[in-house]
Amino acid sequence: MEVTASSRPPAIGLIPLFLKFLRFGCLAFGGPVAQIAMLRQALVEEEGWIDKRRFNRLLAVLQVLPGPEAHELCVHFGVLARGRIGGLLAGLGFMLPGFCLMLLVGWLYVRVVQGSVALGGVLLGVQVAILAVILRAVVRIGQHVIEDRLLGLIAVVAAAATLAGVPFWIPLLVGGVYAAKARPVLAAAIAVAGVVAAIGALHIAAPAPAGSVAQPLTIFALFVAGLKGGLLTFGGAYTAIPYVRADTVGRGWIGDAAFLDGVAFANVIPAPLVIFATFVGYVAGGLAGALAITLGMFLPAFAFSLIFFERLEGIVDAPSLRHALTGVAAAVVGIIAATFVQLALVTAARVEAVAIGAALFTVALAMAWRLKGGWVTPLTVAVGGVAGWLLL
Repeated sequence: MEVTASSRPPAIGLIPLFLKFLRFGCLAFGGPVAQIAMLRQALVEEEGWIDKRRFNRLLAVLQVLPGPEAHELCVHFGVLARGRIGGLLAGLGFMLPGFCLMLLVGWLYVRVVQGSVALGGVLLGVQVAILAVILRAVVRIGQHVIEDRLLGLIAVVAAAATLAGVPFWIPLLVGGVYAAKARPVLAAAIAVAGVVAAIGALHIAAPAPAGSVAQPLTIFALFVAGLKGGLLTFGGAYTAIPYVRADTVGRGWIGDAAFLDGVAFANVIPAPLVIFATFVGYVAGGLAGALAITLGMFLPAFAFSLIFFERLEGIVDAPSLRHALTGVAAAVVGIIAATFVQLALVTAARVEAVAIGAALFTVALAMAWRLKGGWVTPLTVAVGGVAGWLLL
């Protein structure tokens, strides 16, 4: 990409570049909105790496691609400053603090927290609170994506299909093709989806029965789980939840309770929210599992910005692809909503005091809905933990 003489990154060495983005990573509290605002303030408004219009256009392109936008922005700024090696170092610097913190959290969780009777109520309260945060995220993402009745229909159908056990790629495929209004392709896609769904109808995904044997865990399978999440993260980090959950919880490698704990921890440390995958990988497969799933999760974000950005910028301007991506995003909203329902049912079954659990969820949802700022989610999680310790 061209950079005008009036707005270009300053001359900076590779080590100072890495340290600069490492600092950003240490301050990356509050989720993607706060992280993007921090990068804009520092690199656009204060240091003038690119002008404001160019930044807005860049952000718009990244928002229709899968992957965490804040991390992709860091990689892109690194490329502008020092080429592809600069992009690699900037991306690594931004994600490294959260990755190291999540490894520590995972280690403490496995060694100290998991299975602790004394902390059972705290963790249950945290899980109820984070369900409220997820529900708020579903609504927020939906407000940006669901622009008309067609997209709303795609989201509803995708949610129903997911709850019925239809493979995730079928609603994504049909939603994207339908929104693009490519009727011949749509007919073929629906036909293929129907055949696959019919074949799989006798094997609909359901919670594993008690005492069932989990599928064998492999490091490669964890890498693929992360890669799937990284490639399908449209509209924010919460969209990675259903795909990572299906490939880990669905295979019996980690329970829903621990999975929700990982999502909660990711909301309170400085990191892209998809770093919850590191926790899931560590609990399921130790250090090697954490490294594998993290590599898969972040690989697309590095690849898009390092290799494909210039080409994708031109492709995204094509109206047919914009419609298709919007349809995929609408289907993703439905899939997240269905995953929320599944997680809520599992969590509700573990809450003995149903009235207290419902009240805690209502309070947490009100906090997530009404309060503003990067501190809201950590506070909501903390309130859930204290309430769980005292009441559940």
